[in-house]
Amino acid sequence: MNRVNRSFSVNLLVFAFFTGLMFLVAPVAQAMDDEVAGTEVEVSEAEREQAEAEAARDERRQRNVFPLPPGDVDVVGEIQIVEARDEDTLLDIGRRYGIGFEAMRMANPGVDIWIPGEGTEVVIPSRYVLPPGPRRGLVINLPEMRIYYYPEPKAGERPMVETYAVSVGRMDWGTPIGTTRVTGHVKDPAWYPPASVRERHANEGRTLPRVVDPGPDNPLGGYAIGLDIPSYFIHGTNRPAGVGMRVTHGCIRMFPEDIEYIFNRLPRGTEVRIMNEPYKVGWASGQLFVQAFPPMEEDDIDDAEAYRKAVQALVKVLERQPADGKVDRDQLRAAIQTRNGLPVAILEEPERDMRNVATAPDLLW
Repeated sequence: MNRVNRSFSVNLLVFAFFTGLMFLVAPVAQAMDDEVAGTEVEVSEAEREQAEAEAARDERRQRNVFPLPPGDVDVVGEIQIVEARDEDTLLDIGRRYGIGFEAMRMANPGVDIWIPGEGTEVVIPSRYVLPPGPRRGLVINLPEMRIYYYPEPKAGERPMVETYAVSVGRMDWGTPIGTTRVTGHVKDPAWYPPASVRERHANEGRTLPRVVDPGPDNPLGGYAIGLDIPSYFIHGTNRPAGVGMRVTHGCIRMFPEDIEYIFNRLPRGTEVRIMNEPYKVGWASGQLFVQAFPPMEEDDIDDAEAYRKAVQALVKVLERQPADGKVDRDQLRAAIQTRNGLPVAILEEPERDMRNVATAPDLLW
């Protein structure tokens, strides 16, 4: 099969897959938001310490784990450039680095999502402006489709921040905004679809069982973390290709390996803040950055409103830490219009050179 035919066949299959993901799995998400059952797990302190020790040895899962910088530094990580292998899709590459579908697509305009081609340079958008507000617990930024986790450090340990790609609620069934907490942990959850969803499937000629047992066909994956919002969970998925898209009816979906990584390390009672911040602003190495994402569709923000919201976020940061140089308004507008999720420097005259704030010595901060 030549490359053109291969590309057409792959795109046709992928179109069918994501059509099913949006129109078949989305009703499933509504149902699983309604009722989940399984083995409730009480994670002891000893089990949590063991999980932390195992996590420290598993470098593969530490792909987006960074030392937490001082309070006057807001950026972690660095942009990476990798070469695609012949068999890679952008989704494959993104998953290796903990990056979701939309983030990879936005960071690589012009690159074929399904067949980037061997040797093609691919941008890994793995530099992050930390969300505004307290650096504690879990923070979920809906436009960004990412979680930030600030585990409580033990005495003598350096604070860390972890970040993970997620899927969030669709426009017609959005994930609720506000502050909640972790209420429990369920391993090998079962899903009980409500009658309305089973009826809808039946009308479309498909049979949906009353109970979907744990296993490869369960859309919850192997783990579910309960929130103090009725019917909402952070959970895994049996279709990881959809992570990083708005395809759920409110729940938060993670890559299977990511939710497994934090499941035993996330204490009951952990604060969870869910926010809608398409424009994040922060300091690093004497420079000011803006990180812009497409606003939520239901917010219906035009260019003028987008600029106003970005300026509001900028003003809050400047009130906390004034800038010596001038803000390049053209660069700010360009970042807002491009909104590709890559942090953009917006000061005209940075005082210091741009260095990787994730690995630089403390004296550079």
